[in-house]
Amino acid sequence: MTLKLSEQMKKRSNSPPPKPKAEYDGDTGKVISTGSTLLDLAISGGRIRGGGIPVGILVEIFGPSGSGKTVLLSEIAGAVQRQGGQVMFHDPEARLNKQFSRMFGLDTDTMDYSRPDTVPEVFTAIRNWSPGWTSIKDVKVEDMIKQIKEPRKGINPHTKIHGIFADSLAALSTDMEMDKEGDKMGMRRAKEFSEELRKTCRIITRENYLMVCSNQVRQNIEPHGQKLKSPGGEAMSFYSSLRLNTNFATRIPKIKQVVSHKDRDVERVIGVNIEVYVFKSSVWSPYRTAPLTILFDYGIDDIRQNLQFIKQYSKNPWYAVKSKKLDQSMEKSIALVETDESLVIELHNEVIDLWEDIESKFKSNRKPKQR
Repeated sequence: MTLKLSEQMKKRSNSPPPKPKAEYDGDTGKVISTGSTLLDLAISGGRIRGGGIPVGILVEIFGPSGSGKTVLLSEIAGAVQRQGGQVMFHDPEARLNKQFSRMFGLDTDTMDYSRPDTVPEVFTAIRNWSPGWTSIKDVKVEDMIKQIKEPRKGINPHTKIHGIFADSLAALSTDMEMDKEGDKMGMRRAKEFSEELRKTCRIITRENYLMVCSNQVRQNIEPHGQKLKSPGGEAMSFYSSLRLNTNFATRIPKIKQVVSHKDRDVERVIGVNIEVYVFKSSVWSPYRTAPLTILFDYGIDDIRQNLQFIKQYSKNPWYAVKSKKLDQSMEKSIALVETDESLVIELHNEVIDLWEDIESKFKSNRKPKQR
């Protein structure tokens, strides 16, 4: 049986494959978490319980330096690996190291890691990427049958979500810029982003990849306008289905901790509080915000924000999960939740229930428009 199937596959491989159909139709059946319950809900909570980022789209995370872009990017990449998908990680700033990535459960040894210099290097690699493809000897019979019915460049049943990440686009150059003459007009990079995205965006959708890029913001020439302009021209903002701004507030509040050492108090900054703004979205409703706590040696502190969210809307002086009263201290409450995995899950679900209850009050009762 296997031999015959192999012969058929070999025969079919000689004939030109049919034009592939778009597999992403806006369905949020496959999503990846950002590591923050409240941000997942702000992105697509109105379309799927718990929310998250759907596959088949391009996402831009932009904001100033030190606003948590790399942390959020790494958190999402780690989530892709944990559900069995493969990761391509472009690191033009050469900042990702094993110690930092380990914090997010991100295995740098098993992902396709590179440090590109130019814009075309990033997008050419995407168009040539073959995640999940295996040799025929490792393929099950049912997968062979699927391959015969739906010929592709290899065996790839698309049972996993594969992710492409770039941190950060602002660090990419062009061949012209790196040449001795340089880019005197300063226009080539924007043109290359536009050219490469035109050639690549359909592949991201067709192959159900999730592509997430970080980008910095530049000074706005308008003195009173928000500084939400990212480098690289307008292509990223046009082609991105989801744009997340990591510094919607005018400043980034720092989290400080004071410890006592030999009768003296020592203060250190241990993290930041940011507010992520859904600046653009074709996934669900835009202009939602979500608070994030990022601890430097931990990552996104989801438990902290979940406890705060429930307390804020329950008018309870204590931090609590439905089945258990915790403490008036946030730190003690976090410690109590972390000792019981069932409480972590219960806290997560309670936040979703409360969020959905609040959102239900904003639903329109109007009849569908006659068209």
